[in-house]
Amino acid sequence: MKNRQYSLKVFETTIDNEEDFMSFFDTHQILFQDHLIVIKGRMSPTIKAYLEINNFHFINNFTLPIGRSRKALEEEFSLQKEGEKDHLEKEELFHSFNALQSEIDIKEKQLQASNKALKEEKIKNISIQKACQEKLEMLSNKATPSMTIIDNRIRSGQELNIEGDLLLLNRVNSGAVVKTTGSLIATQLIEGSIRCNGQLMMLSISPKANIVFHGVEVDNNLLKSQLNRIELKNREIHITQVTKKETNWA
Repeated sequence: MKNRQYSLKVFETTIDNEEDFMSFFDTHQILFQDHLIVIKGRMSPTIKAYLEINNFHFINNFTLPIGRSRKALEEEFSLQKEGEKDHLEKEELFHSFNALQSEIDIKEKQLQASNKALKEEKIKNISIQKACQEKLEMLSNKATPSMTIIDNRIRSGQELNIEGDLLLLNRVNSGAVVKTTGSLIATQLIEGSIRCNGQLMMLSISPKANIVFHGVEVDNNLLKSQLNRIELKNREIHITQVTKKETNWA
């Protein structure tokens, strides 16, 4: 049986001044390489880093038990350092987890905002479709048995003379002339001449058209991009945008 017995060299100290502490150990570095340095009281990160860089064996605020071998103390000291390392690793993981969670929260908020915008856009599109459907129903209601419906394009050089109301489902080319004694509804672009003596006209913007209502030429600048209602009220011509119900005077 082979046995060895070690004598434990312990140097216990406190830190009043960090510079004096490091200066002292710089001077006696060789002397304390085999010692276990026990530091009582607070040990700053600067001192801890200094001791680790210089390979000193140290513990902080540790009460040495009597009768323990150096090997047992070193093992306990090693376990203490491993515990500190595990604690630091856990803190780093905790901070990383919090950073990741914050990033996930931001992405979720962005996704919720995007979904909200898409939902609002969908509702808006549904409203537009409903308005268009109402316009089509309105136009369909106007198509009474006394109304003439023309779905062919009126080409340049053609002249139509219609008795009663007229519904145009196709465009009127430049150079074409359409006359009606009743009301007129046009769903497509008009570039030719319109002569209407009915109660009203409904048509969209027609920058090249020559529109005459009850003998009065209508200023195209008063027609907006959407559907316009042109009516004769109290011997005055009113132009109203169907969607906004906004009245202009010819």
